[in-house]
Amino acid sequence: MAAEPTLEDLLRSCRRSAVHLELRDGYMRDDPLYLRWQAGHRDDRSDRASWWSPWLQLVADATARGVEVRRARVVSEPVSEYVRFEHEITFRNVASGEAVRWLPRRRTTDLPLPGNDFWLIDDRVAVIHHFSGDGDFVDDETTDDPEVVKLCASAFAAVWERAVPHQDYVLA
Repeated sequence: MAAEPTLEDLLRSCRRSAVHLELRDGYMRDDPLYLRWQAGHRDDRSDRASWWSPWLQLVADATARGVEVRRARVVSEPVSEYVRFEHEITFRNVASGEAVRWLPRRRTTDLPLPGNDFWLIDDRVAVIHHFSGDGDFVDDETTDDPEVVKLCASAFAAVWERAVPHQDYVLA
């Protein structure tokens, strides 16, 4: 039996679009990047070699092939410390060719949203991220179930339409 493709595999084979919806106010709080940020480290945006990563290169390769990569973040306001960190380092995502938007949670009340973060690749397969209550990564679930894909696509579209582009979003 063949192994499930990883998110990286799916992004490498992506042809048109890859969208990511983030719904949590904090993730993996033991992440070394987050801990360094908490300790006062800030990336030197002009020193790309110091912050560029294999993931960012993968996204850059996809966008260079013409894949539209978009990320939408639903956040509570006032924002958590973790969201402040995410906002600070989002210039990396933008540098890789990703478009990023932010939507205050209070503006989502009338939107049907899935219970988990996800990536949707070419509107055909969803990679669902599962996290513990503390925000630690548990595992991924990959599905091409048409109903799940349809929900993810419509949820992302609804959030994207209301969300504020990264360069215009002011932290509350």
